[in-house]
Order: sequence, then structure tokens, then C-alpha cells
Amino acid sequence: MSLYGAIKGTGESGFGWSTHAEEVVDGLDLSGQNILITGCNSGIGLETMRVLTQRGATVFAAARSLEKAQNAGAEAGGETIPVVCELSDPQSVQECAAEVREQGKQIDALICNAGIMALPKRQTVLGYEKQFFVNHVGHFILVTELLDQLADDGRVVVVSSDAHKGARKDGIEFDNLSGEKRYSGWRAYCQSKLANLLFARELGRRFEEEGSDRVANAAHPGPIDTNLTRHMNMVARAGWAMAGPLFLKSIPEGASTQTWAAVYPDAAGINGEYLANCNIADSSKHGANMEMAARLWEETERIVDEVTEQATEARETAS
Repeated sequence: MSLYGAIKGTGESGFGWSTHAEEVVDGLDLSGQNILITGCNSGIGLETMRVLTQRGATVFAAARSLEKAQNAGAEAGGETIPVVCELSDPQSVQECAAEVREQGKQIDALICNAGIMALPKRQTVLGYEKQFFVNHVGHFILVTELLDQLADDGRVVVVSSDAHKGARKDGIEFDNLSGEKRYSGWRAYCQSKLANLLFARELGRRFEEEGSDRVANAAHPGPIDTNLTRHMNMVARAGWAMAGPLFLKSIPEGASTQTWAAVYPDAAGINGEYLANCNIADSSKHGANMEMAARLWEETERIVDEVTEQATEARETAS
């Protein structure tokens, strides 16, 4: 436990900053539950998978390669089904969803955990800034492709971050989703995390409008020293590492909020919220802007249609 964690205490849920994912699932029987986790091969994704399988859940272990997914499943133990999901490749994401559907298993929770952070130089995927595409668009495709597979009381957990508060003053830069007009690796990451939060808000609103018992929430895992920091420059990484003993969470602590949101019984009725430290938390004003959330949903649908068409044309040309 960090010194900062020691003074944070717990919230209304009885859990808090220093809660471990294993504490969240203690005593739960998750037998018969099927859960999909992206980015399962390291960090909080691997820890989340480990504690869920420990309690009897079957986990679709999604990673960028089959080998990574298989190795992660072996490390976690329990019942896992490895699937390939390269979030920068719409075809790979769609094929992942198709493979999950072919298994014929109802999905009880989708945990959109994978992500990239603070790319120092602008990179694009099919014309869009890479962090926005991987962290948001890739997960949007996966979730919407699997909604028919989601249980009637299923849960969607999208991993966001308090970094969403660092997005530019206008929120989502709809006129600069390529990053071509202006680019900062950190700002682009913040925008992608704002997009994650707005996606969860709008999905939750749609569930509520349908009268569904399904829920969608965004989760802030907290500051953690994982390989997500690998793109930071040496000075930034050194500062991050030095902050560790005082201000950073451990991986078991970082995995707790998404685990709580995905399976804890008391979290079943929480919908369209921003969560941190296993409790409902406050977001930025942009993070609570439902008009922006609706616009982002519509724009993302347009992007998905566009890139899917591009990919189809590319395959036809290649053949």
C-alpha cells in the first residue's frame, strides 16, 4: 500500500484506493459466467483475468496475438479461451467478435482494458490518430459487434482514466481526429480516455432507454507503473517510477475497480457512471457532456463504416 493509499480510506462501497482485485471477488462464485477482457496478457488485464478465473469464471482472453493470449491464459490459470484482437485492425476486431459468437456462450461482462499511451510521434490508423483509434474505435467495434451476445443483465466496463480531464478545452476534437492539425502525445491520450468515458456514458444511456438491465460504466484504474508507460520519454518514466512508493497503485490495486464493476453484486445497478477506487466518482464537465457523447457515437459509427469499406476494398484489390 502506498502512503497516499493509506490516507485515502474507503468509499460507500466499502472498498477504496488500496483495495486489491482479489478482495473484490473474495467469496464470490463466478461459475458459469463468461467474461471477455482485452489486453489480458499483462498488467491489470492479466491480474483481472487471474482473479476472475480463480473464482470460477471462464474468460475470453483477448490479446494482439494468439501466442500472447495463450501464454496469459496459462499464467492466469483456470478456464480461458484465447482469442486474437488487434484493436488497430478493424478486420481483426470483427473476426474476434465472430469467434466469440461462434463459441455460443452468453457474455456476462465485457472489459475493454487494452490501450496505448502517450505516443511521442503522431501515428495514424486508416487516417485517424492511433491512440484514438486503438483505445476508442477498436473497442467500439468490439462491443457493438457483441451486443447481441451480451447477457440480459450483462455489464460493459470501459477502462478510462482521470487523464480524460487533460483533454483540450473543447473536449473531443472532432475537426482533428487525425491529429494532423496539432499533436501532443499526452493530449491525444487524454482525448482517447475522454472518448472511452463518453462511449460508456452513451452506451449506458441507450441501455436505460431500452429498459434493459444491462449496464455500461467507465473505470479509472488509478496511476499504476505498468508497461503502458513504455512510450514515455526517459525523464517522464523516471519521475513516474520515483513517485511509485508514495503515489502509484500496485497492479492488484489497479485491477480492482474494473473487476468490481464487472462482477461485484452491488455494482449491478450502476449505469452510465465514471468509477474510481471501486466507487462512483466525478468526471470532468466534458466527461459528463451527453450531447458530446451522442455526437461521438454518431461520428464513431461513421468512422467504422468508412474504415470497414476501406478494408473491404483493400482485400478485394489484393485478391
